[in-house]
Amino acid sequence: MTVLHVENIGGGYSEVDILKGVELQVSVGEIVTVVGTNGAGKSTLIKAVMGLLPRLAGRILWEGQDIARASTERRLNTGIGYVPQVANVFASLTVHDNLLVVQGVPEVRRRAAEMFELFPALQPLAQRRAGALSGGERQQLAFAMALMSRPRLICLDEPTAALSPALVKTVFDQIVRLPELGCAVLMVEQRAREALQISQRGYIMDQGRVAMSGPAAGLLDDPRAVELYLGHEA
Repeated sequence: MTVLHVENIGGGYSEVDILKGVELQVSVGEIVTVVGTNGAGKSTLIKAVMGLLPRLAGRILWEGQDIARASTERRLNTGIGYVPQVANVFASLTVHDNLLVVQGVPEVRRRAAEMFELFPALQPLAQRRAGALSGGERQQLAFAMALMSRPRLICLDEPTAALSPALVKTVFDQIVRLPELGCAVLMVEQRAREALQISQRGYIMDQGRVAMSGPAAGLLDDPRAVELYLGHEA
C-alpha cells in the first residue's frame, strides 16, 4: 500500500523552480532513496514533503489525503517523522531531555524509555548534553526523537553527512531497522551506492527532475545509471 505519493511537484525558494514535475511514491515497509548530483534538488524535495518549501505546485498525497497545503506541524502530527541534515537535536539539552521535549507524545516518559531500549548506546549518555555527543551518537538521538511519535514514514535528509566510514555503517544499520518498527523510509543521501544497497527502490534526480527510477538493485546494475550518476565501485 502506498503511504506517500508525490504528484508533479514543482517550486522553489524564489521565482526560479528547483523542482520540476517530480513524481515519487513510498509504500508500507519500504526504504526509498533519492540520489543525484549536488544541486539536483534532493534536499529540496524532502523539504517539500515536510512543508518547508515556500513555493509549491502539485500534490502530496499522504495515505490518500492531499497535504500539499498543510503545515509542517500537521504533517508531523499525522504520522510523518523528519530528521533534518543539520540542527536535528537541541545541543544545550541532555539526551533524555531531547526526548522529553518532543510534543504530542502520550506517556512521553514511557516512550523515552522505549527509545533507550531501541538505541541502547544512548542509555549511558542520558544525562550528557547533546552538543557533546559524537556524530554517530547525535544521529541516533535524532532518529530516536523522530520515532517518539510512532511515525509511519520517516524522512531523512543526508543522514550520513560528515560522518566517518565506521559511523556511516552504524547509521545505515539503524535505518535498515526502521521498517521493522512499522516506519517506511524516504531518504536523501549523497552516498548513493551504499544507500541504494539497503533500499527497495530508488530515484535519481538531475536538475530538479527524476532522471531514472526503479528497484534499487536494478539501478545499481544499470550501466547508464552507473556511468552518469553512481560511479563504479572502488
